[in-house]
Amino acid sequence: MLAKANHSLGREVFKNVDLIRRFMSVSSRAVIDFADKDEELRVFLVAGEVSGDTIGARLMASLKKISPFPVKFSGVGGSMMFQHGLQSLFPMEDLAVMGIWELLPHLNKIRVRLKETVEAASLFKPHVVVTVDAKGFSFRFLKELRVSYNMQYVDSPMHFHYVAPSFWAWRGGESRLKGLSQFIDHILCILPFEEEVCRINGLAATFVGHPVLEDCLELNIGKDTIDWKVHTNNQDFRSKFGIPSGAEVITLLPGSRLQEVRRMLPIFLKTMEILKSSFPELRTVMLVASNQHVKSYIDRLINHWPVPVIMIPGSSTKQKYDAFSASTAALCTSGTVAVELQLARLPCLVAYRAHIFTEWLIRYKAKVPYISLPNILLDSPVIPEALFDACSPRSLATMLTELIQDGNLREQQIKSAERVIRLLSASANNIVHDLVDSSQPSMIAASTMLHHRRHL
Repeated sequence: MLAKANHSLGREVFKNVDLIRRFMSVSSRAVIDFADKDEELRVFLVAGEVSGDTIGARLMASLKKISPFPVKFSGVGGSMMFQHGLQSLFPMEDLAVMGIWELLPHLNKIRVRLKETVEAASLFKPHVVVTVDAKGFSFRFLKELRVSYNMQYVDSPMHFHYVAPSFWAWRGGESRLKGLSQFIDHILCILPFEEEVCRINGLAATFVGHPVLEDCLELNIGKDTIDWKVHTNNQDFRSKFGIPSGAEVITLLPGSRLQEVRRMLPIFLKTMEILKSSFPELRTVMLVASNQHVKSYIDRLINHWPVPVIMIPGSSTKQKYDAFSASTAALCTSGTVAVELQLARLPCLVAYRAHIFTEWLIRYKAKVPYISLPNILLDSPVIPEALFDACSPRSLATMLTELIQDGNLREQQIKSAERVIRLLSASANNIVHDLVDSSQPSMIAASTMLHHRRHL
């Protein structure tokens, strides 16, 4: 009789969708469930550099769009995140340090900032914590924050890390993923092959698409694909800055961190001096990252440089892509900008130098033969790279001259860019195609974050 009653009750429960959801909520909770209890969503974010500031700002905007509750933010970020309501605990530039040996003079300051960030997060009592890239600081912060909560015997907020560590670039890189699940609940991946590898190594992960795709000003949505387009006006740009119609334009992108700009910009400017002898009407455009230390350094250097340079703020998306469309080629430090140039279909040359010991370590530990993401994705040197000793003004000038004069080389890069952009889009995995917003990487990331469930 009891067995019959239980069977009947079971049938009734599984007929009722609301009861199923209630049953599931007992065994697992989503971020949105925690926010529901407090009637607000508290998000603590940490970004350590300019690209992370942009990603964080877009994520904040998307969370405010889709959250059914008011959203409060706290943490560390830059000018872009400030526009969306984040009062940074300290200047984001304090964390924007690259390299191995370059990090040593800043260790004490970073330790102090780490302690401040953990304390601030604990006081804020967030429902979710999001770190963006900058894995050196981010992982230490997430680990110490979880330890802090565990010592207090209280539930830790959910931890998300946006931009998977580049395990694929280094020998033994995948082994470093093991153990991250102890302090990271979910990784938001920007490259198509990262999600599966993370999951194999015990990490919950979602491929959301590359954040650069959000620079697009128009999306053409088809049945199975999305065509990512950037609308530009090169004539307006040339007219505004008095560039003659036949003049060659080279865009310089020396980086977003002070250490790399100090190392790369003098090389880039000397390269332009050499090119000027072959192209008398050459014009130089330089994008300046939203980093106050970088801005100050560039201003001081340019004021004493004999070759005139058109300065463009990197935070102005439209002006940046107008400059790209007016250019014949670009010279850039390896990084996110290589993908931006693919989106703009602008042929480029990637250059990179670091401290001699950092360069030695890269040669010894690197697993992939390329440094720029488009080449890595295509497993082909479509974009020419001048690395380490090969990165000199004379060699860069020679390579740029070839790129300017050889139409086949430029066309090859432009065709390859189409393949790169398709690979970086998560739209093929996205079920919803009726709204443009639903295909944006930050919107996919925000939705994933709100509905990720933690098993209790």
